[in-house]
Amino acid sequence: MSNIKVLPLLEPEAAEGVVPCCPPLTERPLTAEEAERTAAMFKALGDPVRLRLFSLVASHEGGEACVCDISDVGVSQPTVSHHLKKLREAGLLTSERRGTWVYYRVEPSVVAAMGQMLTAAVPAA
Repeated sequence: MSNIKVLPLLEPEAAEGVVPCCPPLTERPLTAEEAERTAAMFKALGDPVRLRLFSLVASHEGGEACVCDISDVGVSQPTVSHHLKKLREAGLLTSERRGTWVYYRVEPSVVAAMGQMLTAAVPAA
C-alpha cells in the first residue's frame, strides 16, 4: 500500500489589487484612488527595515530570496515576517511557499510604474 498522494499545483500567492500605481506626475493630476494606492506603496518603503528588506530581495541572485536568506536585518524573525507581509500587502513583493520556506520576489511592474512616475517628474537638466 502506497502513502503517496498527488497534490495539485497552486499558483503563487498574488498581492491583492496589484496594479501599476499611477501615470507620471507630469502627465495629469492623480485621482484620489491613484494617490491612495501610491501613498500605500511609498509608506511601505518609508520604514528603514522595510526598505532594507526590499533591497535585499531586489538585489538577491535570481531576483528572489528565501526568507531564510534575508532575515539578518537587526530585528527578530517575527518582525521580519511582519515587514515582509506589509511589503506584500502594498503590492511591492510577491511570495510563494515551497515546503517550509517562503520565497519573495519584487513585483517588477509596480516598481517600474513607480520609477516611471518619479523619473518623469524630474525636470531635465
